[in-house]
Amino acid sequence: MSDPLYELREKVALSCRILAMEGLVDETLGHVSARIPDTNEMFIRCRGEQEDGVRYTTVEAIRRVNFDGQGDDLQGKYQIPKELPIHGEIMKSRPEVGCVIHAHPPAALICGISDLPLRPIFGAFNIPAMRMALEGIPIFPRSYLVTRSELATPLIEEMGEKNICLMKGHGITATGATVEEATINALNFNTLAKVTLEVSKTGREASVISDEDVAELPDLGTKFNAKWVWRYYVRKLRETERIKG
Repeated sequence: MSDPLYELREKVALSCRILAMEGLVDETLGHVSARIPDTNEMFIRCRGEQEDGVRYTTVEAIRRVNFDGQGDDLQGKYQIPKELPIHGEIMKSRPEVGCVIHAHPPAALICGISDLPLRPIFGAFNIPAMRMALEGIPIFPRSYLVTRSELATPLIEEMGEKNICLMKGHGITATGATVEEATINALNFNTLAKVTLEVSKTGREASVISDEDVAELPDLGTKFNAKWVWRYYVRKLRETERIKG
């Protein structure tokens, strides 16, 4: 029989490895958490005695803690992320959020520190990323480590009900109802940031797409945006790991 909690832990580990494979996290920096249903607890990526980096996250590195980072599952040998308040405080304040991701994608970092506007300059190329830009990307202007709950409060206020926030000079925070949704939200935002950065290198300003074109772009729904795309990245990850192995 399947174990839903083990499967959730495995998804968190897979998300970590996918984000690293796609360049959103590097070395030991970056973390993913998932709400444990019907509890005030979460699974979160921790560092252990055999730490090899986010790219090589195993299920054993995904530990169960409460929203303040406490729990027997740490076993005295796993360290919670220093920025655990990003996860715990979002979980406390937004019950619809089932997963929180904090990552450091380079393109997003450069867009933030150079004040490049993240606008809907493409359409059908990536509809979910276009809609992120169309709805507006919250930008948190501070670059400190979010190590205490009171430091997370202004980030959460800036983010509002959005599923993405650019943290200037720092990285991004992404959320979703599921691990799949949050992961794909982070990847889509990374696409928006990379395209924005590459366009800026041409020295020309791209026009935003027209209202008429926006009206012709469908809402693809969660199944297309998250579940199917998630399965693609899981398979890509498995094949990449098999080749390297």
